[in-house]
Amino acid sequence: MNETGKIIKLRDFMEFPEGWGRSQGRIVYQALIDFVEANPGILVFRVSLDEVTRVDYSFASETIVELARRYRANKGFVFIDLTDKDMMENWDAAAARKQQPIMVWDNDECKVIGATPTLGNNGAFEFALQRSSVRATEFAASIQGMTIANASMKFKQLWEQGFLLRREDMAGSGGIEYAYFRIK
Repeated sequence: MNETGKIIKLRDFMEFPEGWGRSQGRIVYQALIDFVEANPGILVFRVSLDEVTRVDYSFASETIVELARRYRANKGFVFIDLTDKDMMENWDAAAARKQQPIMVWDNDECKVIGATPTLGNNGAFEFALQRSSVRATEFAASIQGMTIANASMKFKQLWEQGFLLRREDMAGSGGIEYAYFRIK
């Protein structure tokens, strides 16, 4: 499985450099689904907004935000090249309305748009962002009084809500243990 990401250059799926409206968004969305389905081994898609000059709320809602929601907990979508503040506001508003978190990476700095982790899960999320992968046992060991069960529940909730991805691994005891990883 490829967790390092494949780049989706959004402009390649658009007729024009500006994305406007639900109808145009739905056309782009269908092309994006075809692309994702043609790459079944890829877990993380890095969405480049290079050469995209503007998008409105409706287009944002119908394309990457809906794609991330559709594949939540199975595949991750992250923005790169998102530097325009007006576009960021439209992507953020569309993602927030659908309660879908989307990471925006600028080198090693991450900003979350859309939904944000709960206060109780924020520490686990920040811990996971600093590592390529993490297990509940590692997080529990980093906080005095934290149980493995509590740490595991925090990571499970973050995975279900679309903040992290996960895979099954073998635990040292021979059982199944989940490794969680950031969407980068």
